[in-house]
Amino acid sequence: MVIRRGVCGGSNMSKASHPYFVGVDVGTGSARAALVASDGRVLEQAVQEIQTWTPEPHYYEQSSEDIWRAICQVVKHVIAGVNKSQVKGIGFDATCSLVVLGPQGAPLTVSKSGEAERNIILWMDHRAEEETAKINATKHPLLKYVGGQVSLEMEVPKLLWLKRNLSKTFTNIWRVFDLPDFLTWRATDVDTRSLCSVVCKWNYDAANNSWNKEFLKQADLEELTLKNFEKLGSDVQPPGRKVGKGLSAKAAAELGLAPGTVVSTSLIDAHAGALGMFGCRAKGSQDEKDDVQGKMALIAGTSTCHMSITRDACFAQGVWGPYQDAIIPGYYLNEGGQSIAGHLLDHVLKTHEAYAELKTKLGADKNIYQHLNNLLPELAAARGISEVSCLTQDVHVWPDLHGNRSPIADPTLRGIITGLDMTRGIESLAIKYLSFVQALAYGTRHIIENLYQHKRAPFQTLLFCGGLAKNPLYVQCHADICNLPALIPDEQEMVLVGAAALGAAASGHFNSLESASKAMGGSGQLLKPNPKTLEFHNRKYKVFLKLLENQRQYRLIMQGEQL
Repeated sequence: MVIRRGVCGGSNMSKASHPYFVGVDVGTGSARAALVASDGRVLEQAVQEIQTWTPEPHYYEQSSEDIWRAICQVVKHVIAGVNKSQVKGIGFDATCSLVVLGPQGAPLTVSKSGEAERNIILWMDHRAEEETAKINATKHPLLKYVGGQVSLEMEVPKLLWLKRNLSKTFTNIWRVFDLPDFLTWRATDVDTRSLCSVVCKWNYDAANNSWNKEFLKQADLEELTLKNFEKLGSDVQPPGRKVGKGLSAKAAAELGLAPGTVVSTSLIDAHAGALGMFGCRAKGSQDEKDDVQGKMALIAGTSTCHMSITRDACFAQGVWGPYQDAIIPGYYLNEGGQSIAGHLLDHVLKTHEAYAELKTKLGADKNIYQHLNNLLPELAAARGISEVSCLTQDVHVWPDLHGNRSPIADPTLRGIITGLDMTRGIESLAIKYLSFVQALAYGTRHIIENLYQHKRAPFQTLLFCGGLAKNPLYVQCHADICNLPALIPDEQEMVLVGAAALGAAASGHFNSLESASKAMGGSGQLLKPNPKTLEFHNRKYKVFLKLLENQRQYRLIMQGEQL
């Protein structure tokens, strides 16, 4: 376990009379918890790795019991220095992964191995490709809320895969949960579902406040419509609402908290980050309006999610949503995303021939990304180039090695790189790294421009949190390429802040989720775009779009079609 101490030491904290809130975040590879003050300061945090099985390519499986054990460990650590009575609420967020439970709530396998422990299909699992195509072929009107087609990362295709491939599991389902909702159920013994999870990942009809029986029948999942959609959950609540009577006695003992501690309805992890960041403002900002519509929140980690909310619904092809009330009541959410981002950059570095040399040269304690970021200006100076960006004048990348989530919504797309030469070693790695960082930013610009084509209100600011937000090159490239200022919250653990804000709102400490976000969002540093690179990036963006066009043409040629 990794424990990070915050601004308050444990012994001093126990003397305080202030209320505290616990935020729990389950990401792709770890469970985290934080003790958060009512002003959004993260006081204590801890991290525990969780297990993932990869039995074959594109299959990713986890264990709900393993995750719950990890949560209990990290929560106990972060609250060790305070009195239980000071913790007024707890909020959970997690990846949008599918949890399957059998009779009496026991884990039910999703694995061909038959191991009951492996009862979660991870969000990034791509096994349900055929099932996704079948559901999209129905062209059901509900699909307009997911950019025209469901993603194979969502839950309904995965459920259809279970029915087709693990019929015994499917037949014995007692409940299926999105992972965030499993956590609130496990904490309270009350079966509620967050509107965030069901509308964003389960094709719940928020406009009519109900599951859509016709949609599930056309998806060949009529069994899930029985007994008032019991297996899917019939009690759907907006984020930030109190669940039942709070922590059950059993869960409270496991977490080290008091029974009855308020538990909030949950959020998906990226959505929790967006909630935390939407309330963030630039240092010294005098803008009283601070219109949340003008903000795009990028939760940039293993994958990147692009979150923005509007007062009026925006239907954009290839971008998920508009999801009504999915984060903050009264607003519609649009969600774009890149299926791999941080994972992509790791892949680019670790598969390059110079990676081992660089790792040996720097030693285990050095940050390779920081070294490359420092090396790039030296390379530019040596080549007589005034701007680092221009090192990629002749190197262009389409970055979808794991398919495109937004705005093309095509999981079969693959990556392209042009401009390869005979350069070897660390210099070659640095240029390739820069090219892929830029490509991710061009992908963000592609999402933004797609939203603009569908009449979305203009953006004023990009906000960043997550692992990639700590990489200044990644953030600056986004500011330059999208020609928008980038706001970096002083508190980088905004996903945990968002989770804690759920608990703060549910406990009644704030009168709404929006007011909790504003009170706990804090401030941040504003990074402005570099006007000197604008024209260069405009040209490279045209090449970026041409790479997509070319890939489509290559496929047609290989299919024997005339262009």
